[in-house]
Amino acid sequence: MKTRRTFLKAGALAGLAASLPAAPALAHLATPAKKNQLKHWVWIRPNKADKEANLQRQFQQYYEAGIRGVFIESDSEKHFRAAKASKLEAHRWMWTMNRGEKELLQRHPEWYARNRKGESCADNPPYVDYYRWLCPSREEVKQYLADDVRSILSKDYIDGIHLDYVRFCDVILPVNLWQNYNIEQTKELPEYDFCYCEVCRSKFKAWRGKAIEELEFPEASLSWRLYRYNAISNIVNHLAEVAKDHKKPITAAVFPTPEVARRIVRQDWTNWNLNGICPMIYHGFYKEEVPWIGDAVAEGVHFLSGRFPLYAGLYLPDFKSNEELQQGMELALANGAKGVSLFGDVNDQVLLALKRASASVKL
Repeated sequence: MKTRRTFLKAGALAGLAASLPAAPALAHLATPAKKNQLKHWVWIRPNKADKEANLQRQFQQYYEAGIRGVFIESDSEKHFRAAKASKLEAHRWMWTMNRGEKELLQRHPEWYARNRKGESCADNPPYVDYYRWLCPSREEVKQYLADDVRSILSKDYIDGIHLDYVRFCDVILPVNLWQNYNIEQTKELPEYDFCYCEVCRSKFKAWRGKAIEELEFPEASLSWRLYRYNAISNIVNHLAEVAKDHKKPITAAVFPTPEVARRIVRQDWTNWNLNGICPMIYHGFYKEEVPWIGDAVAEGVHFLSGRFPLYAGLYLPDFKSNEELQQGMELALANGAKGVSLFGDVNDQVLLALKRASASVKL
C-alpha cells in the first residue's frame, strides 16, 4: 500500500508554493538560532526486525550529531526505549484526520468528510485509496482522537505526541500531476473540496446565519474558509489540552508555510497551542530551489511571533548533494529555525552535514 510519504515522493504533495516575493522583508526580522538552543529531529518508521544493538548504535550516532528527538510512527516499545537510552526524546508520530482503519470505516462511515458533490471519503477516497479523511466538526471524532492521544501518552516510554495529517484533504495538486489524474485544477474542483457534510453545514449556518447552499461561490467564501480553519484548530487545541494533562509535549508536521497551509489544506497552524512545529519544507515538491527553505522558515517564524519553536522539515531525497543539504540546513537555522527535522536515509554523510551546519551557528 502506498503511504503518505511515498505519495509525496511521487510529487503529490498538494499545491504550488507561493514563496514570499521579497524574502529579505521577513528574513531580516528573523533571529538566527543559537547553538545552545538547537534541537534536531528525525522521522522514523520502525522495523520490527531491527536489532537492539543496531538501534543503540544508530541512536547514539544521532545524539552525537546534535539530534535530540525522534518521531516514531508506530508503537514499537523496543524503538522508543532504545532512543530514550541514548538520551533522545521519543515521541509517537500519529496520523490524525486521515484515518482509514478498516474497523473504523465499518463502524462509523458517517464520521468521514464529504466533498462539495456530497461524496464521502469512506467509500470514495480522493486521489489515492488511503485518503480517508475524518470530519473535524463532529464531537465524536474529536473525542475519538482525544481518547487515542490519551492511550498513547499513558505509556511511560512515550515522551510526547506528534500529529500528522492534521488538516483537510488537499484541494489543489501541483500542475505536473494533473495529467496523472486526468484533471485540470485551475480552480477548486468540488470533488476535492471538503467538508460539506450535514454537521459542517448546520454548524456553519448556526455560526454565520447563512446556509452554505446560499453561497454563490462557496469555494471563495472567506467565512466558510475560516470555519474550516477553526474546525481543525479546535481539534488540535483540544488534543493539546490532553497532552498538557499528561504533562507531555505536543508537536505537529504541517505544510511548509502559513499561507500555503491555509490555502490548499485549510490548516492554520500559527494559531495552534503546541510545543513545537515541523513545517515540511520539501522544496522539490514545490519546484523550488534550496534558498526557498530560508524563505519558508522566515515566513513561519514571523507569523509564529515566538509562540513556540519551528523545526524545519527537510526531505533528504530532494537534495542533489551533501553540500546542498548543508546549505539548506544553514539557511533554515539562519532564518530562525530552532533545528531541523529529517525524513529519509539519515546516513553518515547526512549526520556530517548536520554537524557542520550546526557548527556554523553562533553561540
